[in-house]
Amino acid sequence: MGELQGKRALVTGAAGGIGRAIVVALQNAGATVAGADMAESAADIHLGGDLTNAAYTDGLPDAAAQALGGLDILVNNAGIITRGRITETTDADFTRTMAINVEAPFRLCRAAIPLMAAAGQGAIVNVASCWGVHPGPDHPLYVMSKAAVASLTQCLGMDHAGQGIRVNAVCPNEVNTPMIRTGFDIRGLDADSAIASLNASVPLGRIAEPEDIADVVLFLCSDKARYLCGSLIEVNGGKPVG
Repeated sequence: MGELQGKRALVTGAAGGIGRAIVVALQNAGATVAGADMAESAADIHLGGDLTNAAYTDGLPDAAAQALGGLDILVNNAGIITRGRITETTDADFTRTMAINVEAPFRLCRAAIPLMAAAGQGAIVNVASCWGVHPGPDHPLYVMSKAAVASLTQCLGMDHAGQGIRVNAVCPNEVNTPMIRTGFDIRGLDADSAIASLNASVPLGRIAEPEDIADVVLFLCSDKARYLCGSLIEVNGGKPVG
């Protein structure tokens, strides 16, 4: 039997590179997964919608619990990367970044925690970023949004541990996903060459693959992480932010 046999999970951003890997990892461990994304995913149940829609986001944990017969795990994975110095960003950039990266996890945690508390247990994993713990240059909106997620994780980890709910975060550095490759394309760079350059900058010899992040999420969802509350796990191959 898998380490998550019988568990019910909700994963946001389920169709993206990291999200897809998380869904598969949880399923392989025995969990049944509801995936929230604008696009279809490999999840057992698809709960499509827009995380900038407050009503949809507020109702998502309950919708997942009804579809799955309960909710044991929430993975707040959905996120966007907004690049550029603060003088180059717009009000619309700010609003969208905060809506997806900060407000959605806030709303989802607020709605999921009472469900988990009533059941006496639960695990929430937020996908933050090394850049939210060690701010780098030229990404102020992304940095501040992920710093908010990291701080939220630490606070909730203390507030709800007594209810049997563990809240932790995985903090990746660069990950080889369609999102990062699209970013290179937008800047007129060859994605394969850019990834090769990034690989050379990592002590382990390569940037992360989505599965590298998903395996840490799986660990944090499992009883193997039973004594972790409010932890920020950096998954960076030894590469500092810079």
